[in-house]
Parts: sequence; C-alpha cells; structure tokens
Amino acid sequence: MEAEPRGGVANRHVVDEDDEASSVASSTERAFEGEPLPSLAETVTARSAAVSGVLGAVVSVVAMRLNLTSGLLPSLGVPAGLLGFFLARAWIRALDVVGVSHLPFTRQENTLIQTAVVSCSTIAFSGGFGTYILGMSGKSATEGHIGSNGRNVEEPNIGRLIAFLFLVNFSGLFIIVPLRKMMIIRHRLTFPSGTATAHLINSFHTPHGAKQARQQVVTLFKSLGATVLCPIFQWFFAGGKNCGFQIFPTFGMAAYRRGFYFDFSTTNVGIGMICPPMITASMLAGSIVSWGILWPYIETKAGRWFPENLDANDLGGIMGYRVFVGVSMILADGLFTILSALVRTAYAMRKRRCRASTASAAAPPFQCLSATERTMQSFDDRRRAQVFLRDRFPTWVSVAAYAALAAVSIVAVPLLYPQLRHRHVAAAYVAAPVFAFCNAYGVGVTDMNLSATYGKIAMMVFSSWVGLDGGGVVAGLAACGIIVSAVSGASDFMQDFKTGYLTLTSPRAMLVGQVAGTALGCVVNPAIFWVFYKVYNMGGGGGDSADVDSANADVAPYARAYRGIAMLSVGRHGLPEHSVLLCKIFFALALALSAAREVAERRRWRGLRYIPSTVGVAVAFFVPPRIPVGMAVGCLALHVWRRHVDAGGARLLSPAVASGLICGDGLGSLASSMLTLLRARPPICIKFVSRFENQKLDAFLATLHA
Repeated sequence: MEAEPRGGVANRHVVDEDDEASSVASSTERAFEGEPLPSLAETVTARSAAVSGVLGAVVSVVAMRLNLTSGLLPSLGVPAGLLGFFLARAWIRALDVVGVSHLPFTRQENTLIQTAVVSCSTIAFSGGFGTYILGMSGKSATEGHIGSNGRNVEEPNIGRLIAFLFLVNFSGLFIIVPLRKMMIIRHRLTFPSGTATAHLINSFHTPHGAKQARQQVVTLFKSLGATVLCPIFQWFFAGGKNCGFQIFPTFGMAAYRRGFYFDFSTTNVGIGMICPPMITASMLAGSIVSWGILWPYIETKAGRWFPENLDANDLGGIMGYRVFVGVSMILADGLFTILSALVRTAYAMRKRRCRASTASAAAPPFQCLSATERTMQSFDDRRRAQVFLRDRFPTWVSVAAYAALAAVSIVAVPLLYPQLRHRHVAAAYVAAPVFAFCNAYGVGVTDMNLSATYGKIAMMVFSSWVGLDGGGVVAGLAACGIIVSAVSGASDFMQDFKTGYLTLTSPRAMLVGQVAGTALGCVVNPAIFWVFYKVYNMGGGGGDSADVDSANADVAPYARAYRGIAMLSVGRHGLPEHSVLLCKIFFALALALSAAREVAERRRWRGLRYIPSTVGVAVAFFVPPRIPVGMAVGCLALHVWRRHVDAGGARLLSPAVASGLICGDGLGSLASSMLTLLRARPPICIKFVSRFENQKLDAFLATLHA
C-alpha cells in the first residue's frame, strides 16, 4: 500500500495496525504472555538437578570419546536441550502415574538443564584430556625421544587432574559476568549457537513444538538403541591383533594399509551428518594429500632424509613430518583466524558505535524504527531486558572472586606442576581476561571459539620463557590449560547468557546451573578419562589385549601436536631433513587458502563452496583416514535422505539421528571398554587377509593336516 506524501492519515493508520498485528503474531514472548515467570526456587529444583546430573555424565562419556579419537567438537546444546526436555517430561509422567504433585516444567528450567549439561560435558574438551594432559605423559615424550627427562614429563594422575580443573575452570565465569549487559543488551551480539538453542527450547514449550520434540526424541532413542549394541557386538569378534569389523578393508588391502577403510564407527557417521559438507570434504581431501600421497613419498626417502628402522612414532622420522607439517598449517590458520576475527570485531564495534551516535543525533532510538520494529522492541526486547537485568551482579564481587581464584591458583598450581613458577601463573591470570573478552566478543560476532588458538599462543610463550632445562614442555602445556579453561569457559557462559536472555531465564539461575555443571564436570570427566586411559593403555604400561594395543595407536592424535608445539617453542633440534622447508611451504599454502576463503566469503562468490576449509585439511594430517571416510559415509547418507527420500523429514530428524548415532556409540564403547578393563577376552577373531595370503594360509593348513 503506497502512502501519500501529505495527509493520508487513515491509510497510515491501517498500515500501522497491520504491522502491529503481524508483529504481535511473530512475537515470541506473546505466546508466553500468560505464563508467570518462575522464581529461582521453581527453576532450580530437585528435578532439574537430577536430570542435569544424569545427562551431564552421559554426554560427558560421548564427548570424552570424541575428544580422544577424532578431537572434533560438535555442538552439544541441541541434544542437551532435547534430552533434557524428554527426561523432565518423563519425570512428570511418572509422578502423575503415582499421583504426586509437581511443579510445571518451564522453558526456564529446560534452559537451566541445558546450561548445566553443556558446562559439564565441554570440560571433556577444555580440560585437555586428549591434548595437553596426554601431551605431558611419558609415552608422548618417549615417542619423540626428546625432552623425555623428568622435568618435561608429568604422568596423568586423577587426583591432580581434579584439583587442577577445580582451580582453573571457574575463573572464566567471573571474568565474563560484568560484561553481560554490554555484549547482549548494548551491543546486541548474535551468539548464533546460543540463539539457535534458545529458539529450539522456546519451540519445545509450544503445542506444535512439543509434538515435534516428541517425534525427535523417539527418533533419537531409536537411533541410540540400535547403535548402542554395535560396539558390544563388534567386541565379540576382536579376539586378537588386527581382528574385528573395525578393520574391514573396504577399498582393498592396499588402501587399508594406508588407513583408508570404513571402520563401522557410527560416531564418525553421526559427525558427518552434523558437520557442514565442506568440512567433511576438506578432511577427506587432506587425508588423500597427506596419507595417500605425501607420507608414502616421504617414506621412500628413508635412509636419506631420516634414519631407517626408526620407531613409527619417533619425531626424528616420518612422525616428525606428520606432526610439524600439520602443526604449521594449524598455526597458520589460527594466526589468520585471530587477525580476521580481531578486524571483524573492531569493525563491528565501530559500526555499532557510529550507528548509536547517528541514531542519538537524529532522533530517539524508537523513532528510527518501523512500526513492526517498535512493537517488537517495546514488548519482546523490553520484556527480555527487564528479566535479564533484574538480577544484579556487583562488579566488585566478580572482580574479587576472580582475584581470589587467581591467588589460590598462584599458590596451588605450582604444587601440582612445579615447572610453572608463581610468577608464570600470575602472568597467565593477568592475560586471561584480555583473551577471554576478545574471544567472547568474537564468538558473539562470528560463532568461532578460538580458545584453543589462544592456548597455543600461551603454550609457545611460556615454553620459551621456562626453557627445556627448566621443564618448559610441561610448563607450556599447563599454561595452555589455564588459558584454554578460562577463555573457553567465558565464551560458553556468554553463549548460555544469550540463551537465557531469549528464554526469560534468570541470570542468577544461569549462574547456578553453570557453576553446578562445571563442578560436576571437574569430577565426572577425570573419572571417565581414567577409565579410557586404563582401557586404551595410554600410559604404555603393557596392556595384555592385542586389540587395545592396536587401537592405542590412533588415540588422542592431538596430544602429539600439542607436545610438538611445546618442543618447538623450547628450541627442539634434530628435526628430519627438509621438514622445516615443508613446514614453510604448507604454512604459506594454509595462509593462502584461509585468505581465499575469507575474500570469497566477504564478496559472496559462488565458488566459496569449492574452497576447502584450512583447519579441515590440517586436521586430516593428524587423524587416521578412517575418520574422514566414516564422516563421508554420514554426509552421503544425509545427502541421499534430503534429495531422494524426504527433505522435510531429513531437516527435522537428521540432528536426532546423528545425536543417537554418536551417543549410542559412546555408551556402547564404554560398555565394551569396561569388559576389557575387567580383563574379559573376546571369544572370536575375525580377520581379513588378501587372496595371496589366504592361499598361503590354506597351503600351510593343508601341510598340517597331511
């Protein structure tokens, strides 16, 4: 409808009424207008505590297994919110059956459960169990044959792990609390993952959303139930070295020897369904370049570029090329990502500042908005801001809590890791707030969590500061843990604050859920890690199971990379010939690839989808090719589902199927691991051999019968 330049009051009035009606219809908070806001006691309940505890432990098992195998971190917010909704509803139905009264299950309680579960399970990654913790171990040091003296080795100890996690994982929470108003209200940062989780939780608590949630939960449990038995079934056929379905030579024996085969891991299939197709394609391409072309070529140079007959894990041999070439690509990608994120963040801050100053100079803020935007601002945003700012956290309390945690850590961390002096820990806690702010703001703008990159920077600084003779390898890895825990915790908490803001959840309840989940994670995750540590014989103590020994070779591939970075920082010498040249070449290639993707993204080129992800290619240099192959299977299955079966069903149910595949495989692997830990031996060995080897075996058996 076209407005008149003058007059036209009636027309303008109709337009305003239509806009207001459409805005009311699209308003999220209008749907919940009749529901009273629950108090803190009605949000933090025995039900939410029990559900959070159970889900936190279960999801932590899955996250730990992912951390120790692929090192990938899929988003845990969606499955946590979905499972929390289902378990709480099941709790309510059980109480209804026995006739016990109960509080209604609200979206605020659902948000609290999701916050506690995610804060508990993400410690499986930020706790460094597959990176800097195992990088300190004697097994990692022995593989490199450098820096293996006593001061550069610290074996994992469950008591020390729990103490260290309690010391370093709460500081990030108090760093970010005073900045919540600035980032969420004033700058209105997006925090895409937190926003998506909030929309999901809001939809669960509407009639249509609840129906869809039930459908997703049924699908998830069907997928989980079918998957959880697979690792247990496979365990019965793994009765010796190189036995079992996990080593099925899908593409032939030659490809199998290079690591290209499908190992029937539903975890990798589920990750492939969740990850963007370009990440999967990039990892597969990186595997082909490295494991299919580059490493076989370098192996032909044995005796010229590096000594022959070295241990496969000796950094003076082929492993040195694998680790340091991959590290150079990761460092290049991290450097470029940090610089681009800082530029984007500075540009976004400048743009918001200019926009605010222009609006204030021209007219009051609401007069700059359309009728629809005014209605939305006056109801949804004002309602959310009112609840979000109702609970006040004095800045001096947060600062005092952070200072107290820092003081305790300055005293206690050197007792756990003597290679770090008091001044080193103090310097780490001085730098942590700066890194935490930059990372949290960057996450709000780009949804990219760079805590691991900030940790690598800290590792290089502190390793070179302490030096090899002073135990710089362990010092750098421990300092990395301090920075990663603080920076990751701060950005994750701000994501949760955004979720709470959009679901009208009290910030005080969010803080309770975050602290409770973090405390639970500091106990549960070391216990889970200790089970896997013993089962997979990560300490090199001479396990008695051949299949465990063979599986151990692919466990925690990032541990070698982290120790390699620390060793380079302390001046590690004796690298194989031409390895530095290769590192420079791949560093430059990674920078060029990252720059090409950035330019294509900014200019919205159609060819962007054909430019591989730098970090995806770099990760493939460490992880065995069977992981990208499994991810490719999941990606292909999802593509077929979307294009040729049911596009709508795939869009709705594929996250539930993928979550069930990942969770089921994790729980089944824990069960089979417990069998191994109890020294149970698989009764059957199924092995795949070439036709030539089979003929030789038949001839040998024939001679025995003769």
